[in-house]
Amino acid sequence: MDRRFAKLPAIFVVFMVLAFAAGSSARVRNGTLAGVVVDAHGKPVPHATVTIQTSFGDHPNATHTDSQGRFRFVRFRTGQYDLQAYSKGSFSPWLKRITIRSNRTTDVTLRMPPAPDVVVNVTR
Repeated sequence: MDRRFAKLPAIFVVFMVLAFAAGSSARVRNGTLAGVVVDAHGKPVPHATVTIQTSFGDHPNATHTDSQGRFRFVRFRTGQYDLQAYSKGSFSPWLKRITIRSNRTTDVTLRMPPAPDVVVNVTR
């Protein structure tokens, strides 16, 4: 066999390894954001709406909490996000710059504000 072609398989293997490494580094990295929404007393808030958006205010997404106040955003790009909950006419404060990391789950707790006192005036 000609010696020029003897190294061809080795070169091919090196080329394939480099191509795979370049392709895998170009993949989008994803992570999960999970958490719970609780009221002012620390009790879970079922069926609340949870909104997530990039820290630049882009790409808003929403989900609802389950009966235990839990929620999940899965396969989100790594980066920083802002998060807010809404339930029964009130909003939680925004949680700012929550970092989603590749192949990890970031856990958060959103706290709803206390219910406002209602004053009723009765006149005759």
